[in-house]
Amino acid sequence: MSCWSEEAWRAAAPVYERIIAHPFVQALADGTLPEACFMRYLRQDSMYLGQYTRVLAHIASRMPDSAHGADFLRFALDGVAVERELHESFLGGKGAEGEAMSPACMLYTSVLKACALESVEVEAAAVLPCFWVYQRVGEEILKRQRAVPHNPYKAWIDTYAAPGFAESTRRAVEICDSLAAAASPATRDAMTEIFVRCTRMEWLFWDSAWNLEQWKI
Repeated sequence: MSCWSEEAWRAAAPVYERIIAHPFVQALADGTLPEACFMRYLRQDSMYLGQYTRVLAHIASRMPDSAHGADFLRFALDGVAVERELHESFLGGKGAEGEAMSPACMLYTSVLKACALESVEVEAAAVLPCFWVYQRVGEEILKRQRAVPHNPYKAWIDTYAAPGFAESTRRAVEICDSLAAAASPATRDAMTEIFVRCTRMEWLFWDSAWNLEQWKI
């Protein structure tokens, strides 16, 4: 039997291809992304991280293996701190001040928080796209940077293409594979389903920023 992460990535691959082809990601890669779209994305991402950190800490508290719990706690403390520093460098310490959470951001964070009622295997699989998709996108964009030597979004690209982020992603994938290996077939299927769903949420998040999404009512 192949490891769970291989199966999950194959299931989500069509969504990932749509992410890479999305105009937000394409414009981020070539440095032509309108500043308004990027700043909208960062402010929403700042709000997302506030919820995401809590989810990571909740997963850490539920892990049957204390080493896995320690890893998720480290993700919540160290990894998110790096992302917050990135936000502050662009937002000037203002964060999401004065901005409401977008429909896409609220939907994504609500999906993650709802997984607290599921098994820890499913909750861990739900947060994995935020590691894995960002790592893949960062590395894919980095490959193109020789043609864009002065990309204004270089700091963002460097954060997610960094070896340290790749190592955290590798460890998160490894933990999910370990959980899946000991899980029932039904739980393993549920892990794949939520992984694909949250990969779709990643697409939706970037699409929301690209379109400067607002509440319609």
